[in-house]
Amino acid sequence: MTDILAAACIAILVVMALALIRAFKAPTVYDRVLGVNMFGTKTVLFIAVSGFLMGRPDFLDIAIVYALINFIGMVAVLRFFEYTSPIE
Repeated sequence: MTDILAAACIAILVVMALALIRAFKAPTVYDRVLGVNMFGTKTVLFIAVSGFLMGRPDFLDIAIVYALINFIGMVAVLRFFEYTSPIE
């Protein structure tokens, strides 16, 4: 069971790297925001899986708080771009 969770952690790290590449190399601002949001979502998943792998269920609380911060941050960024014209 721990081998599967370790492989899942490695796979999540690879997807996080791909999300960062999308965030830095995307053609538009909205694609960059999507890449950063995807990175935040995968970070929540990584925290939860690694906490389960290490036998620390309190990591789930940290993951939930990080998910809420990620959501509020994305709403704030998108509201900002709604009222200003992004530089592309």
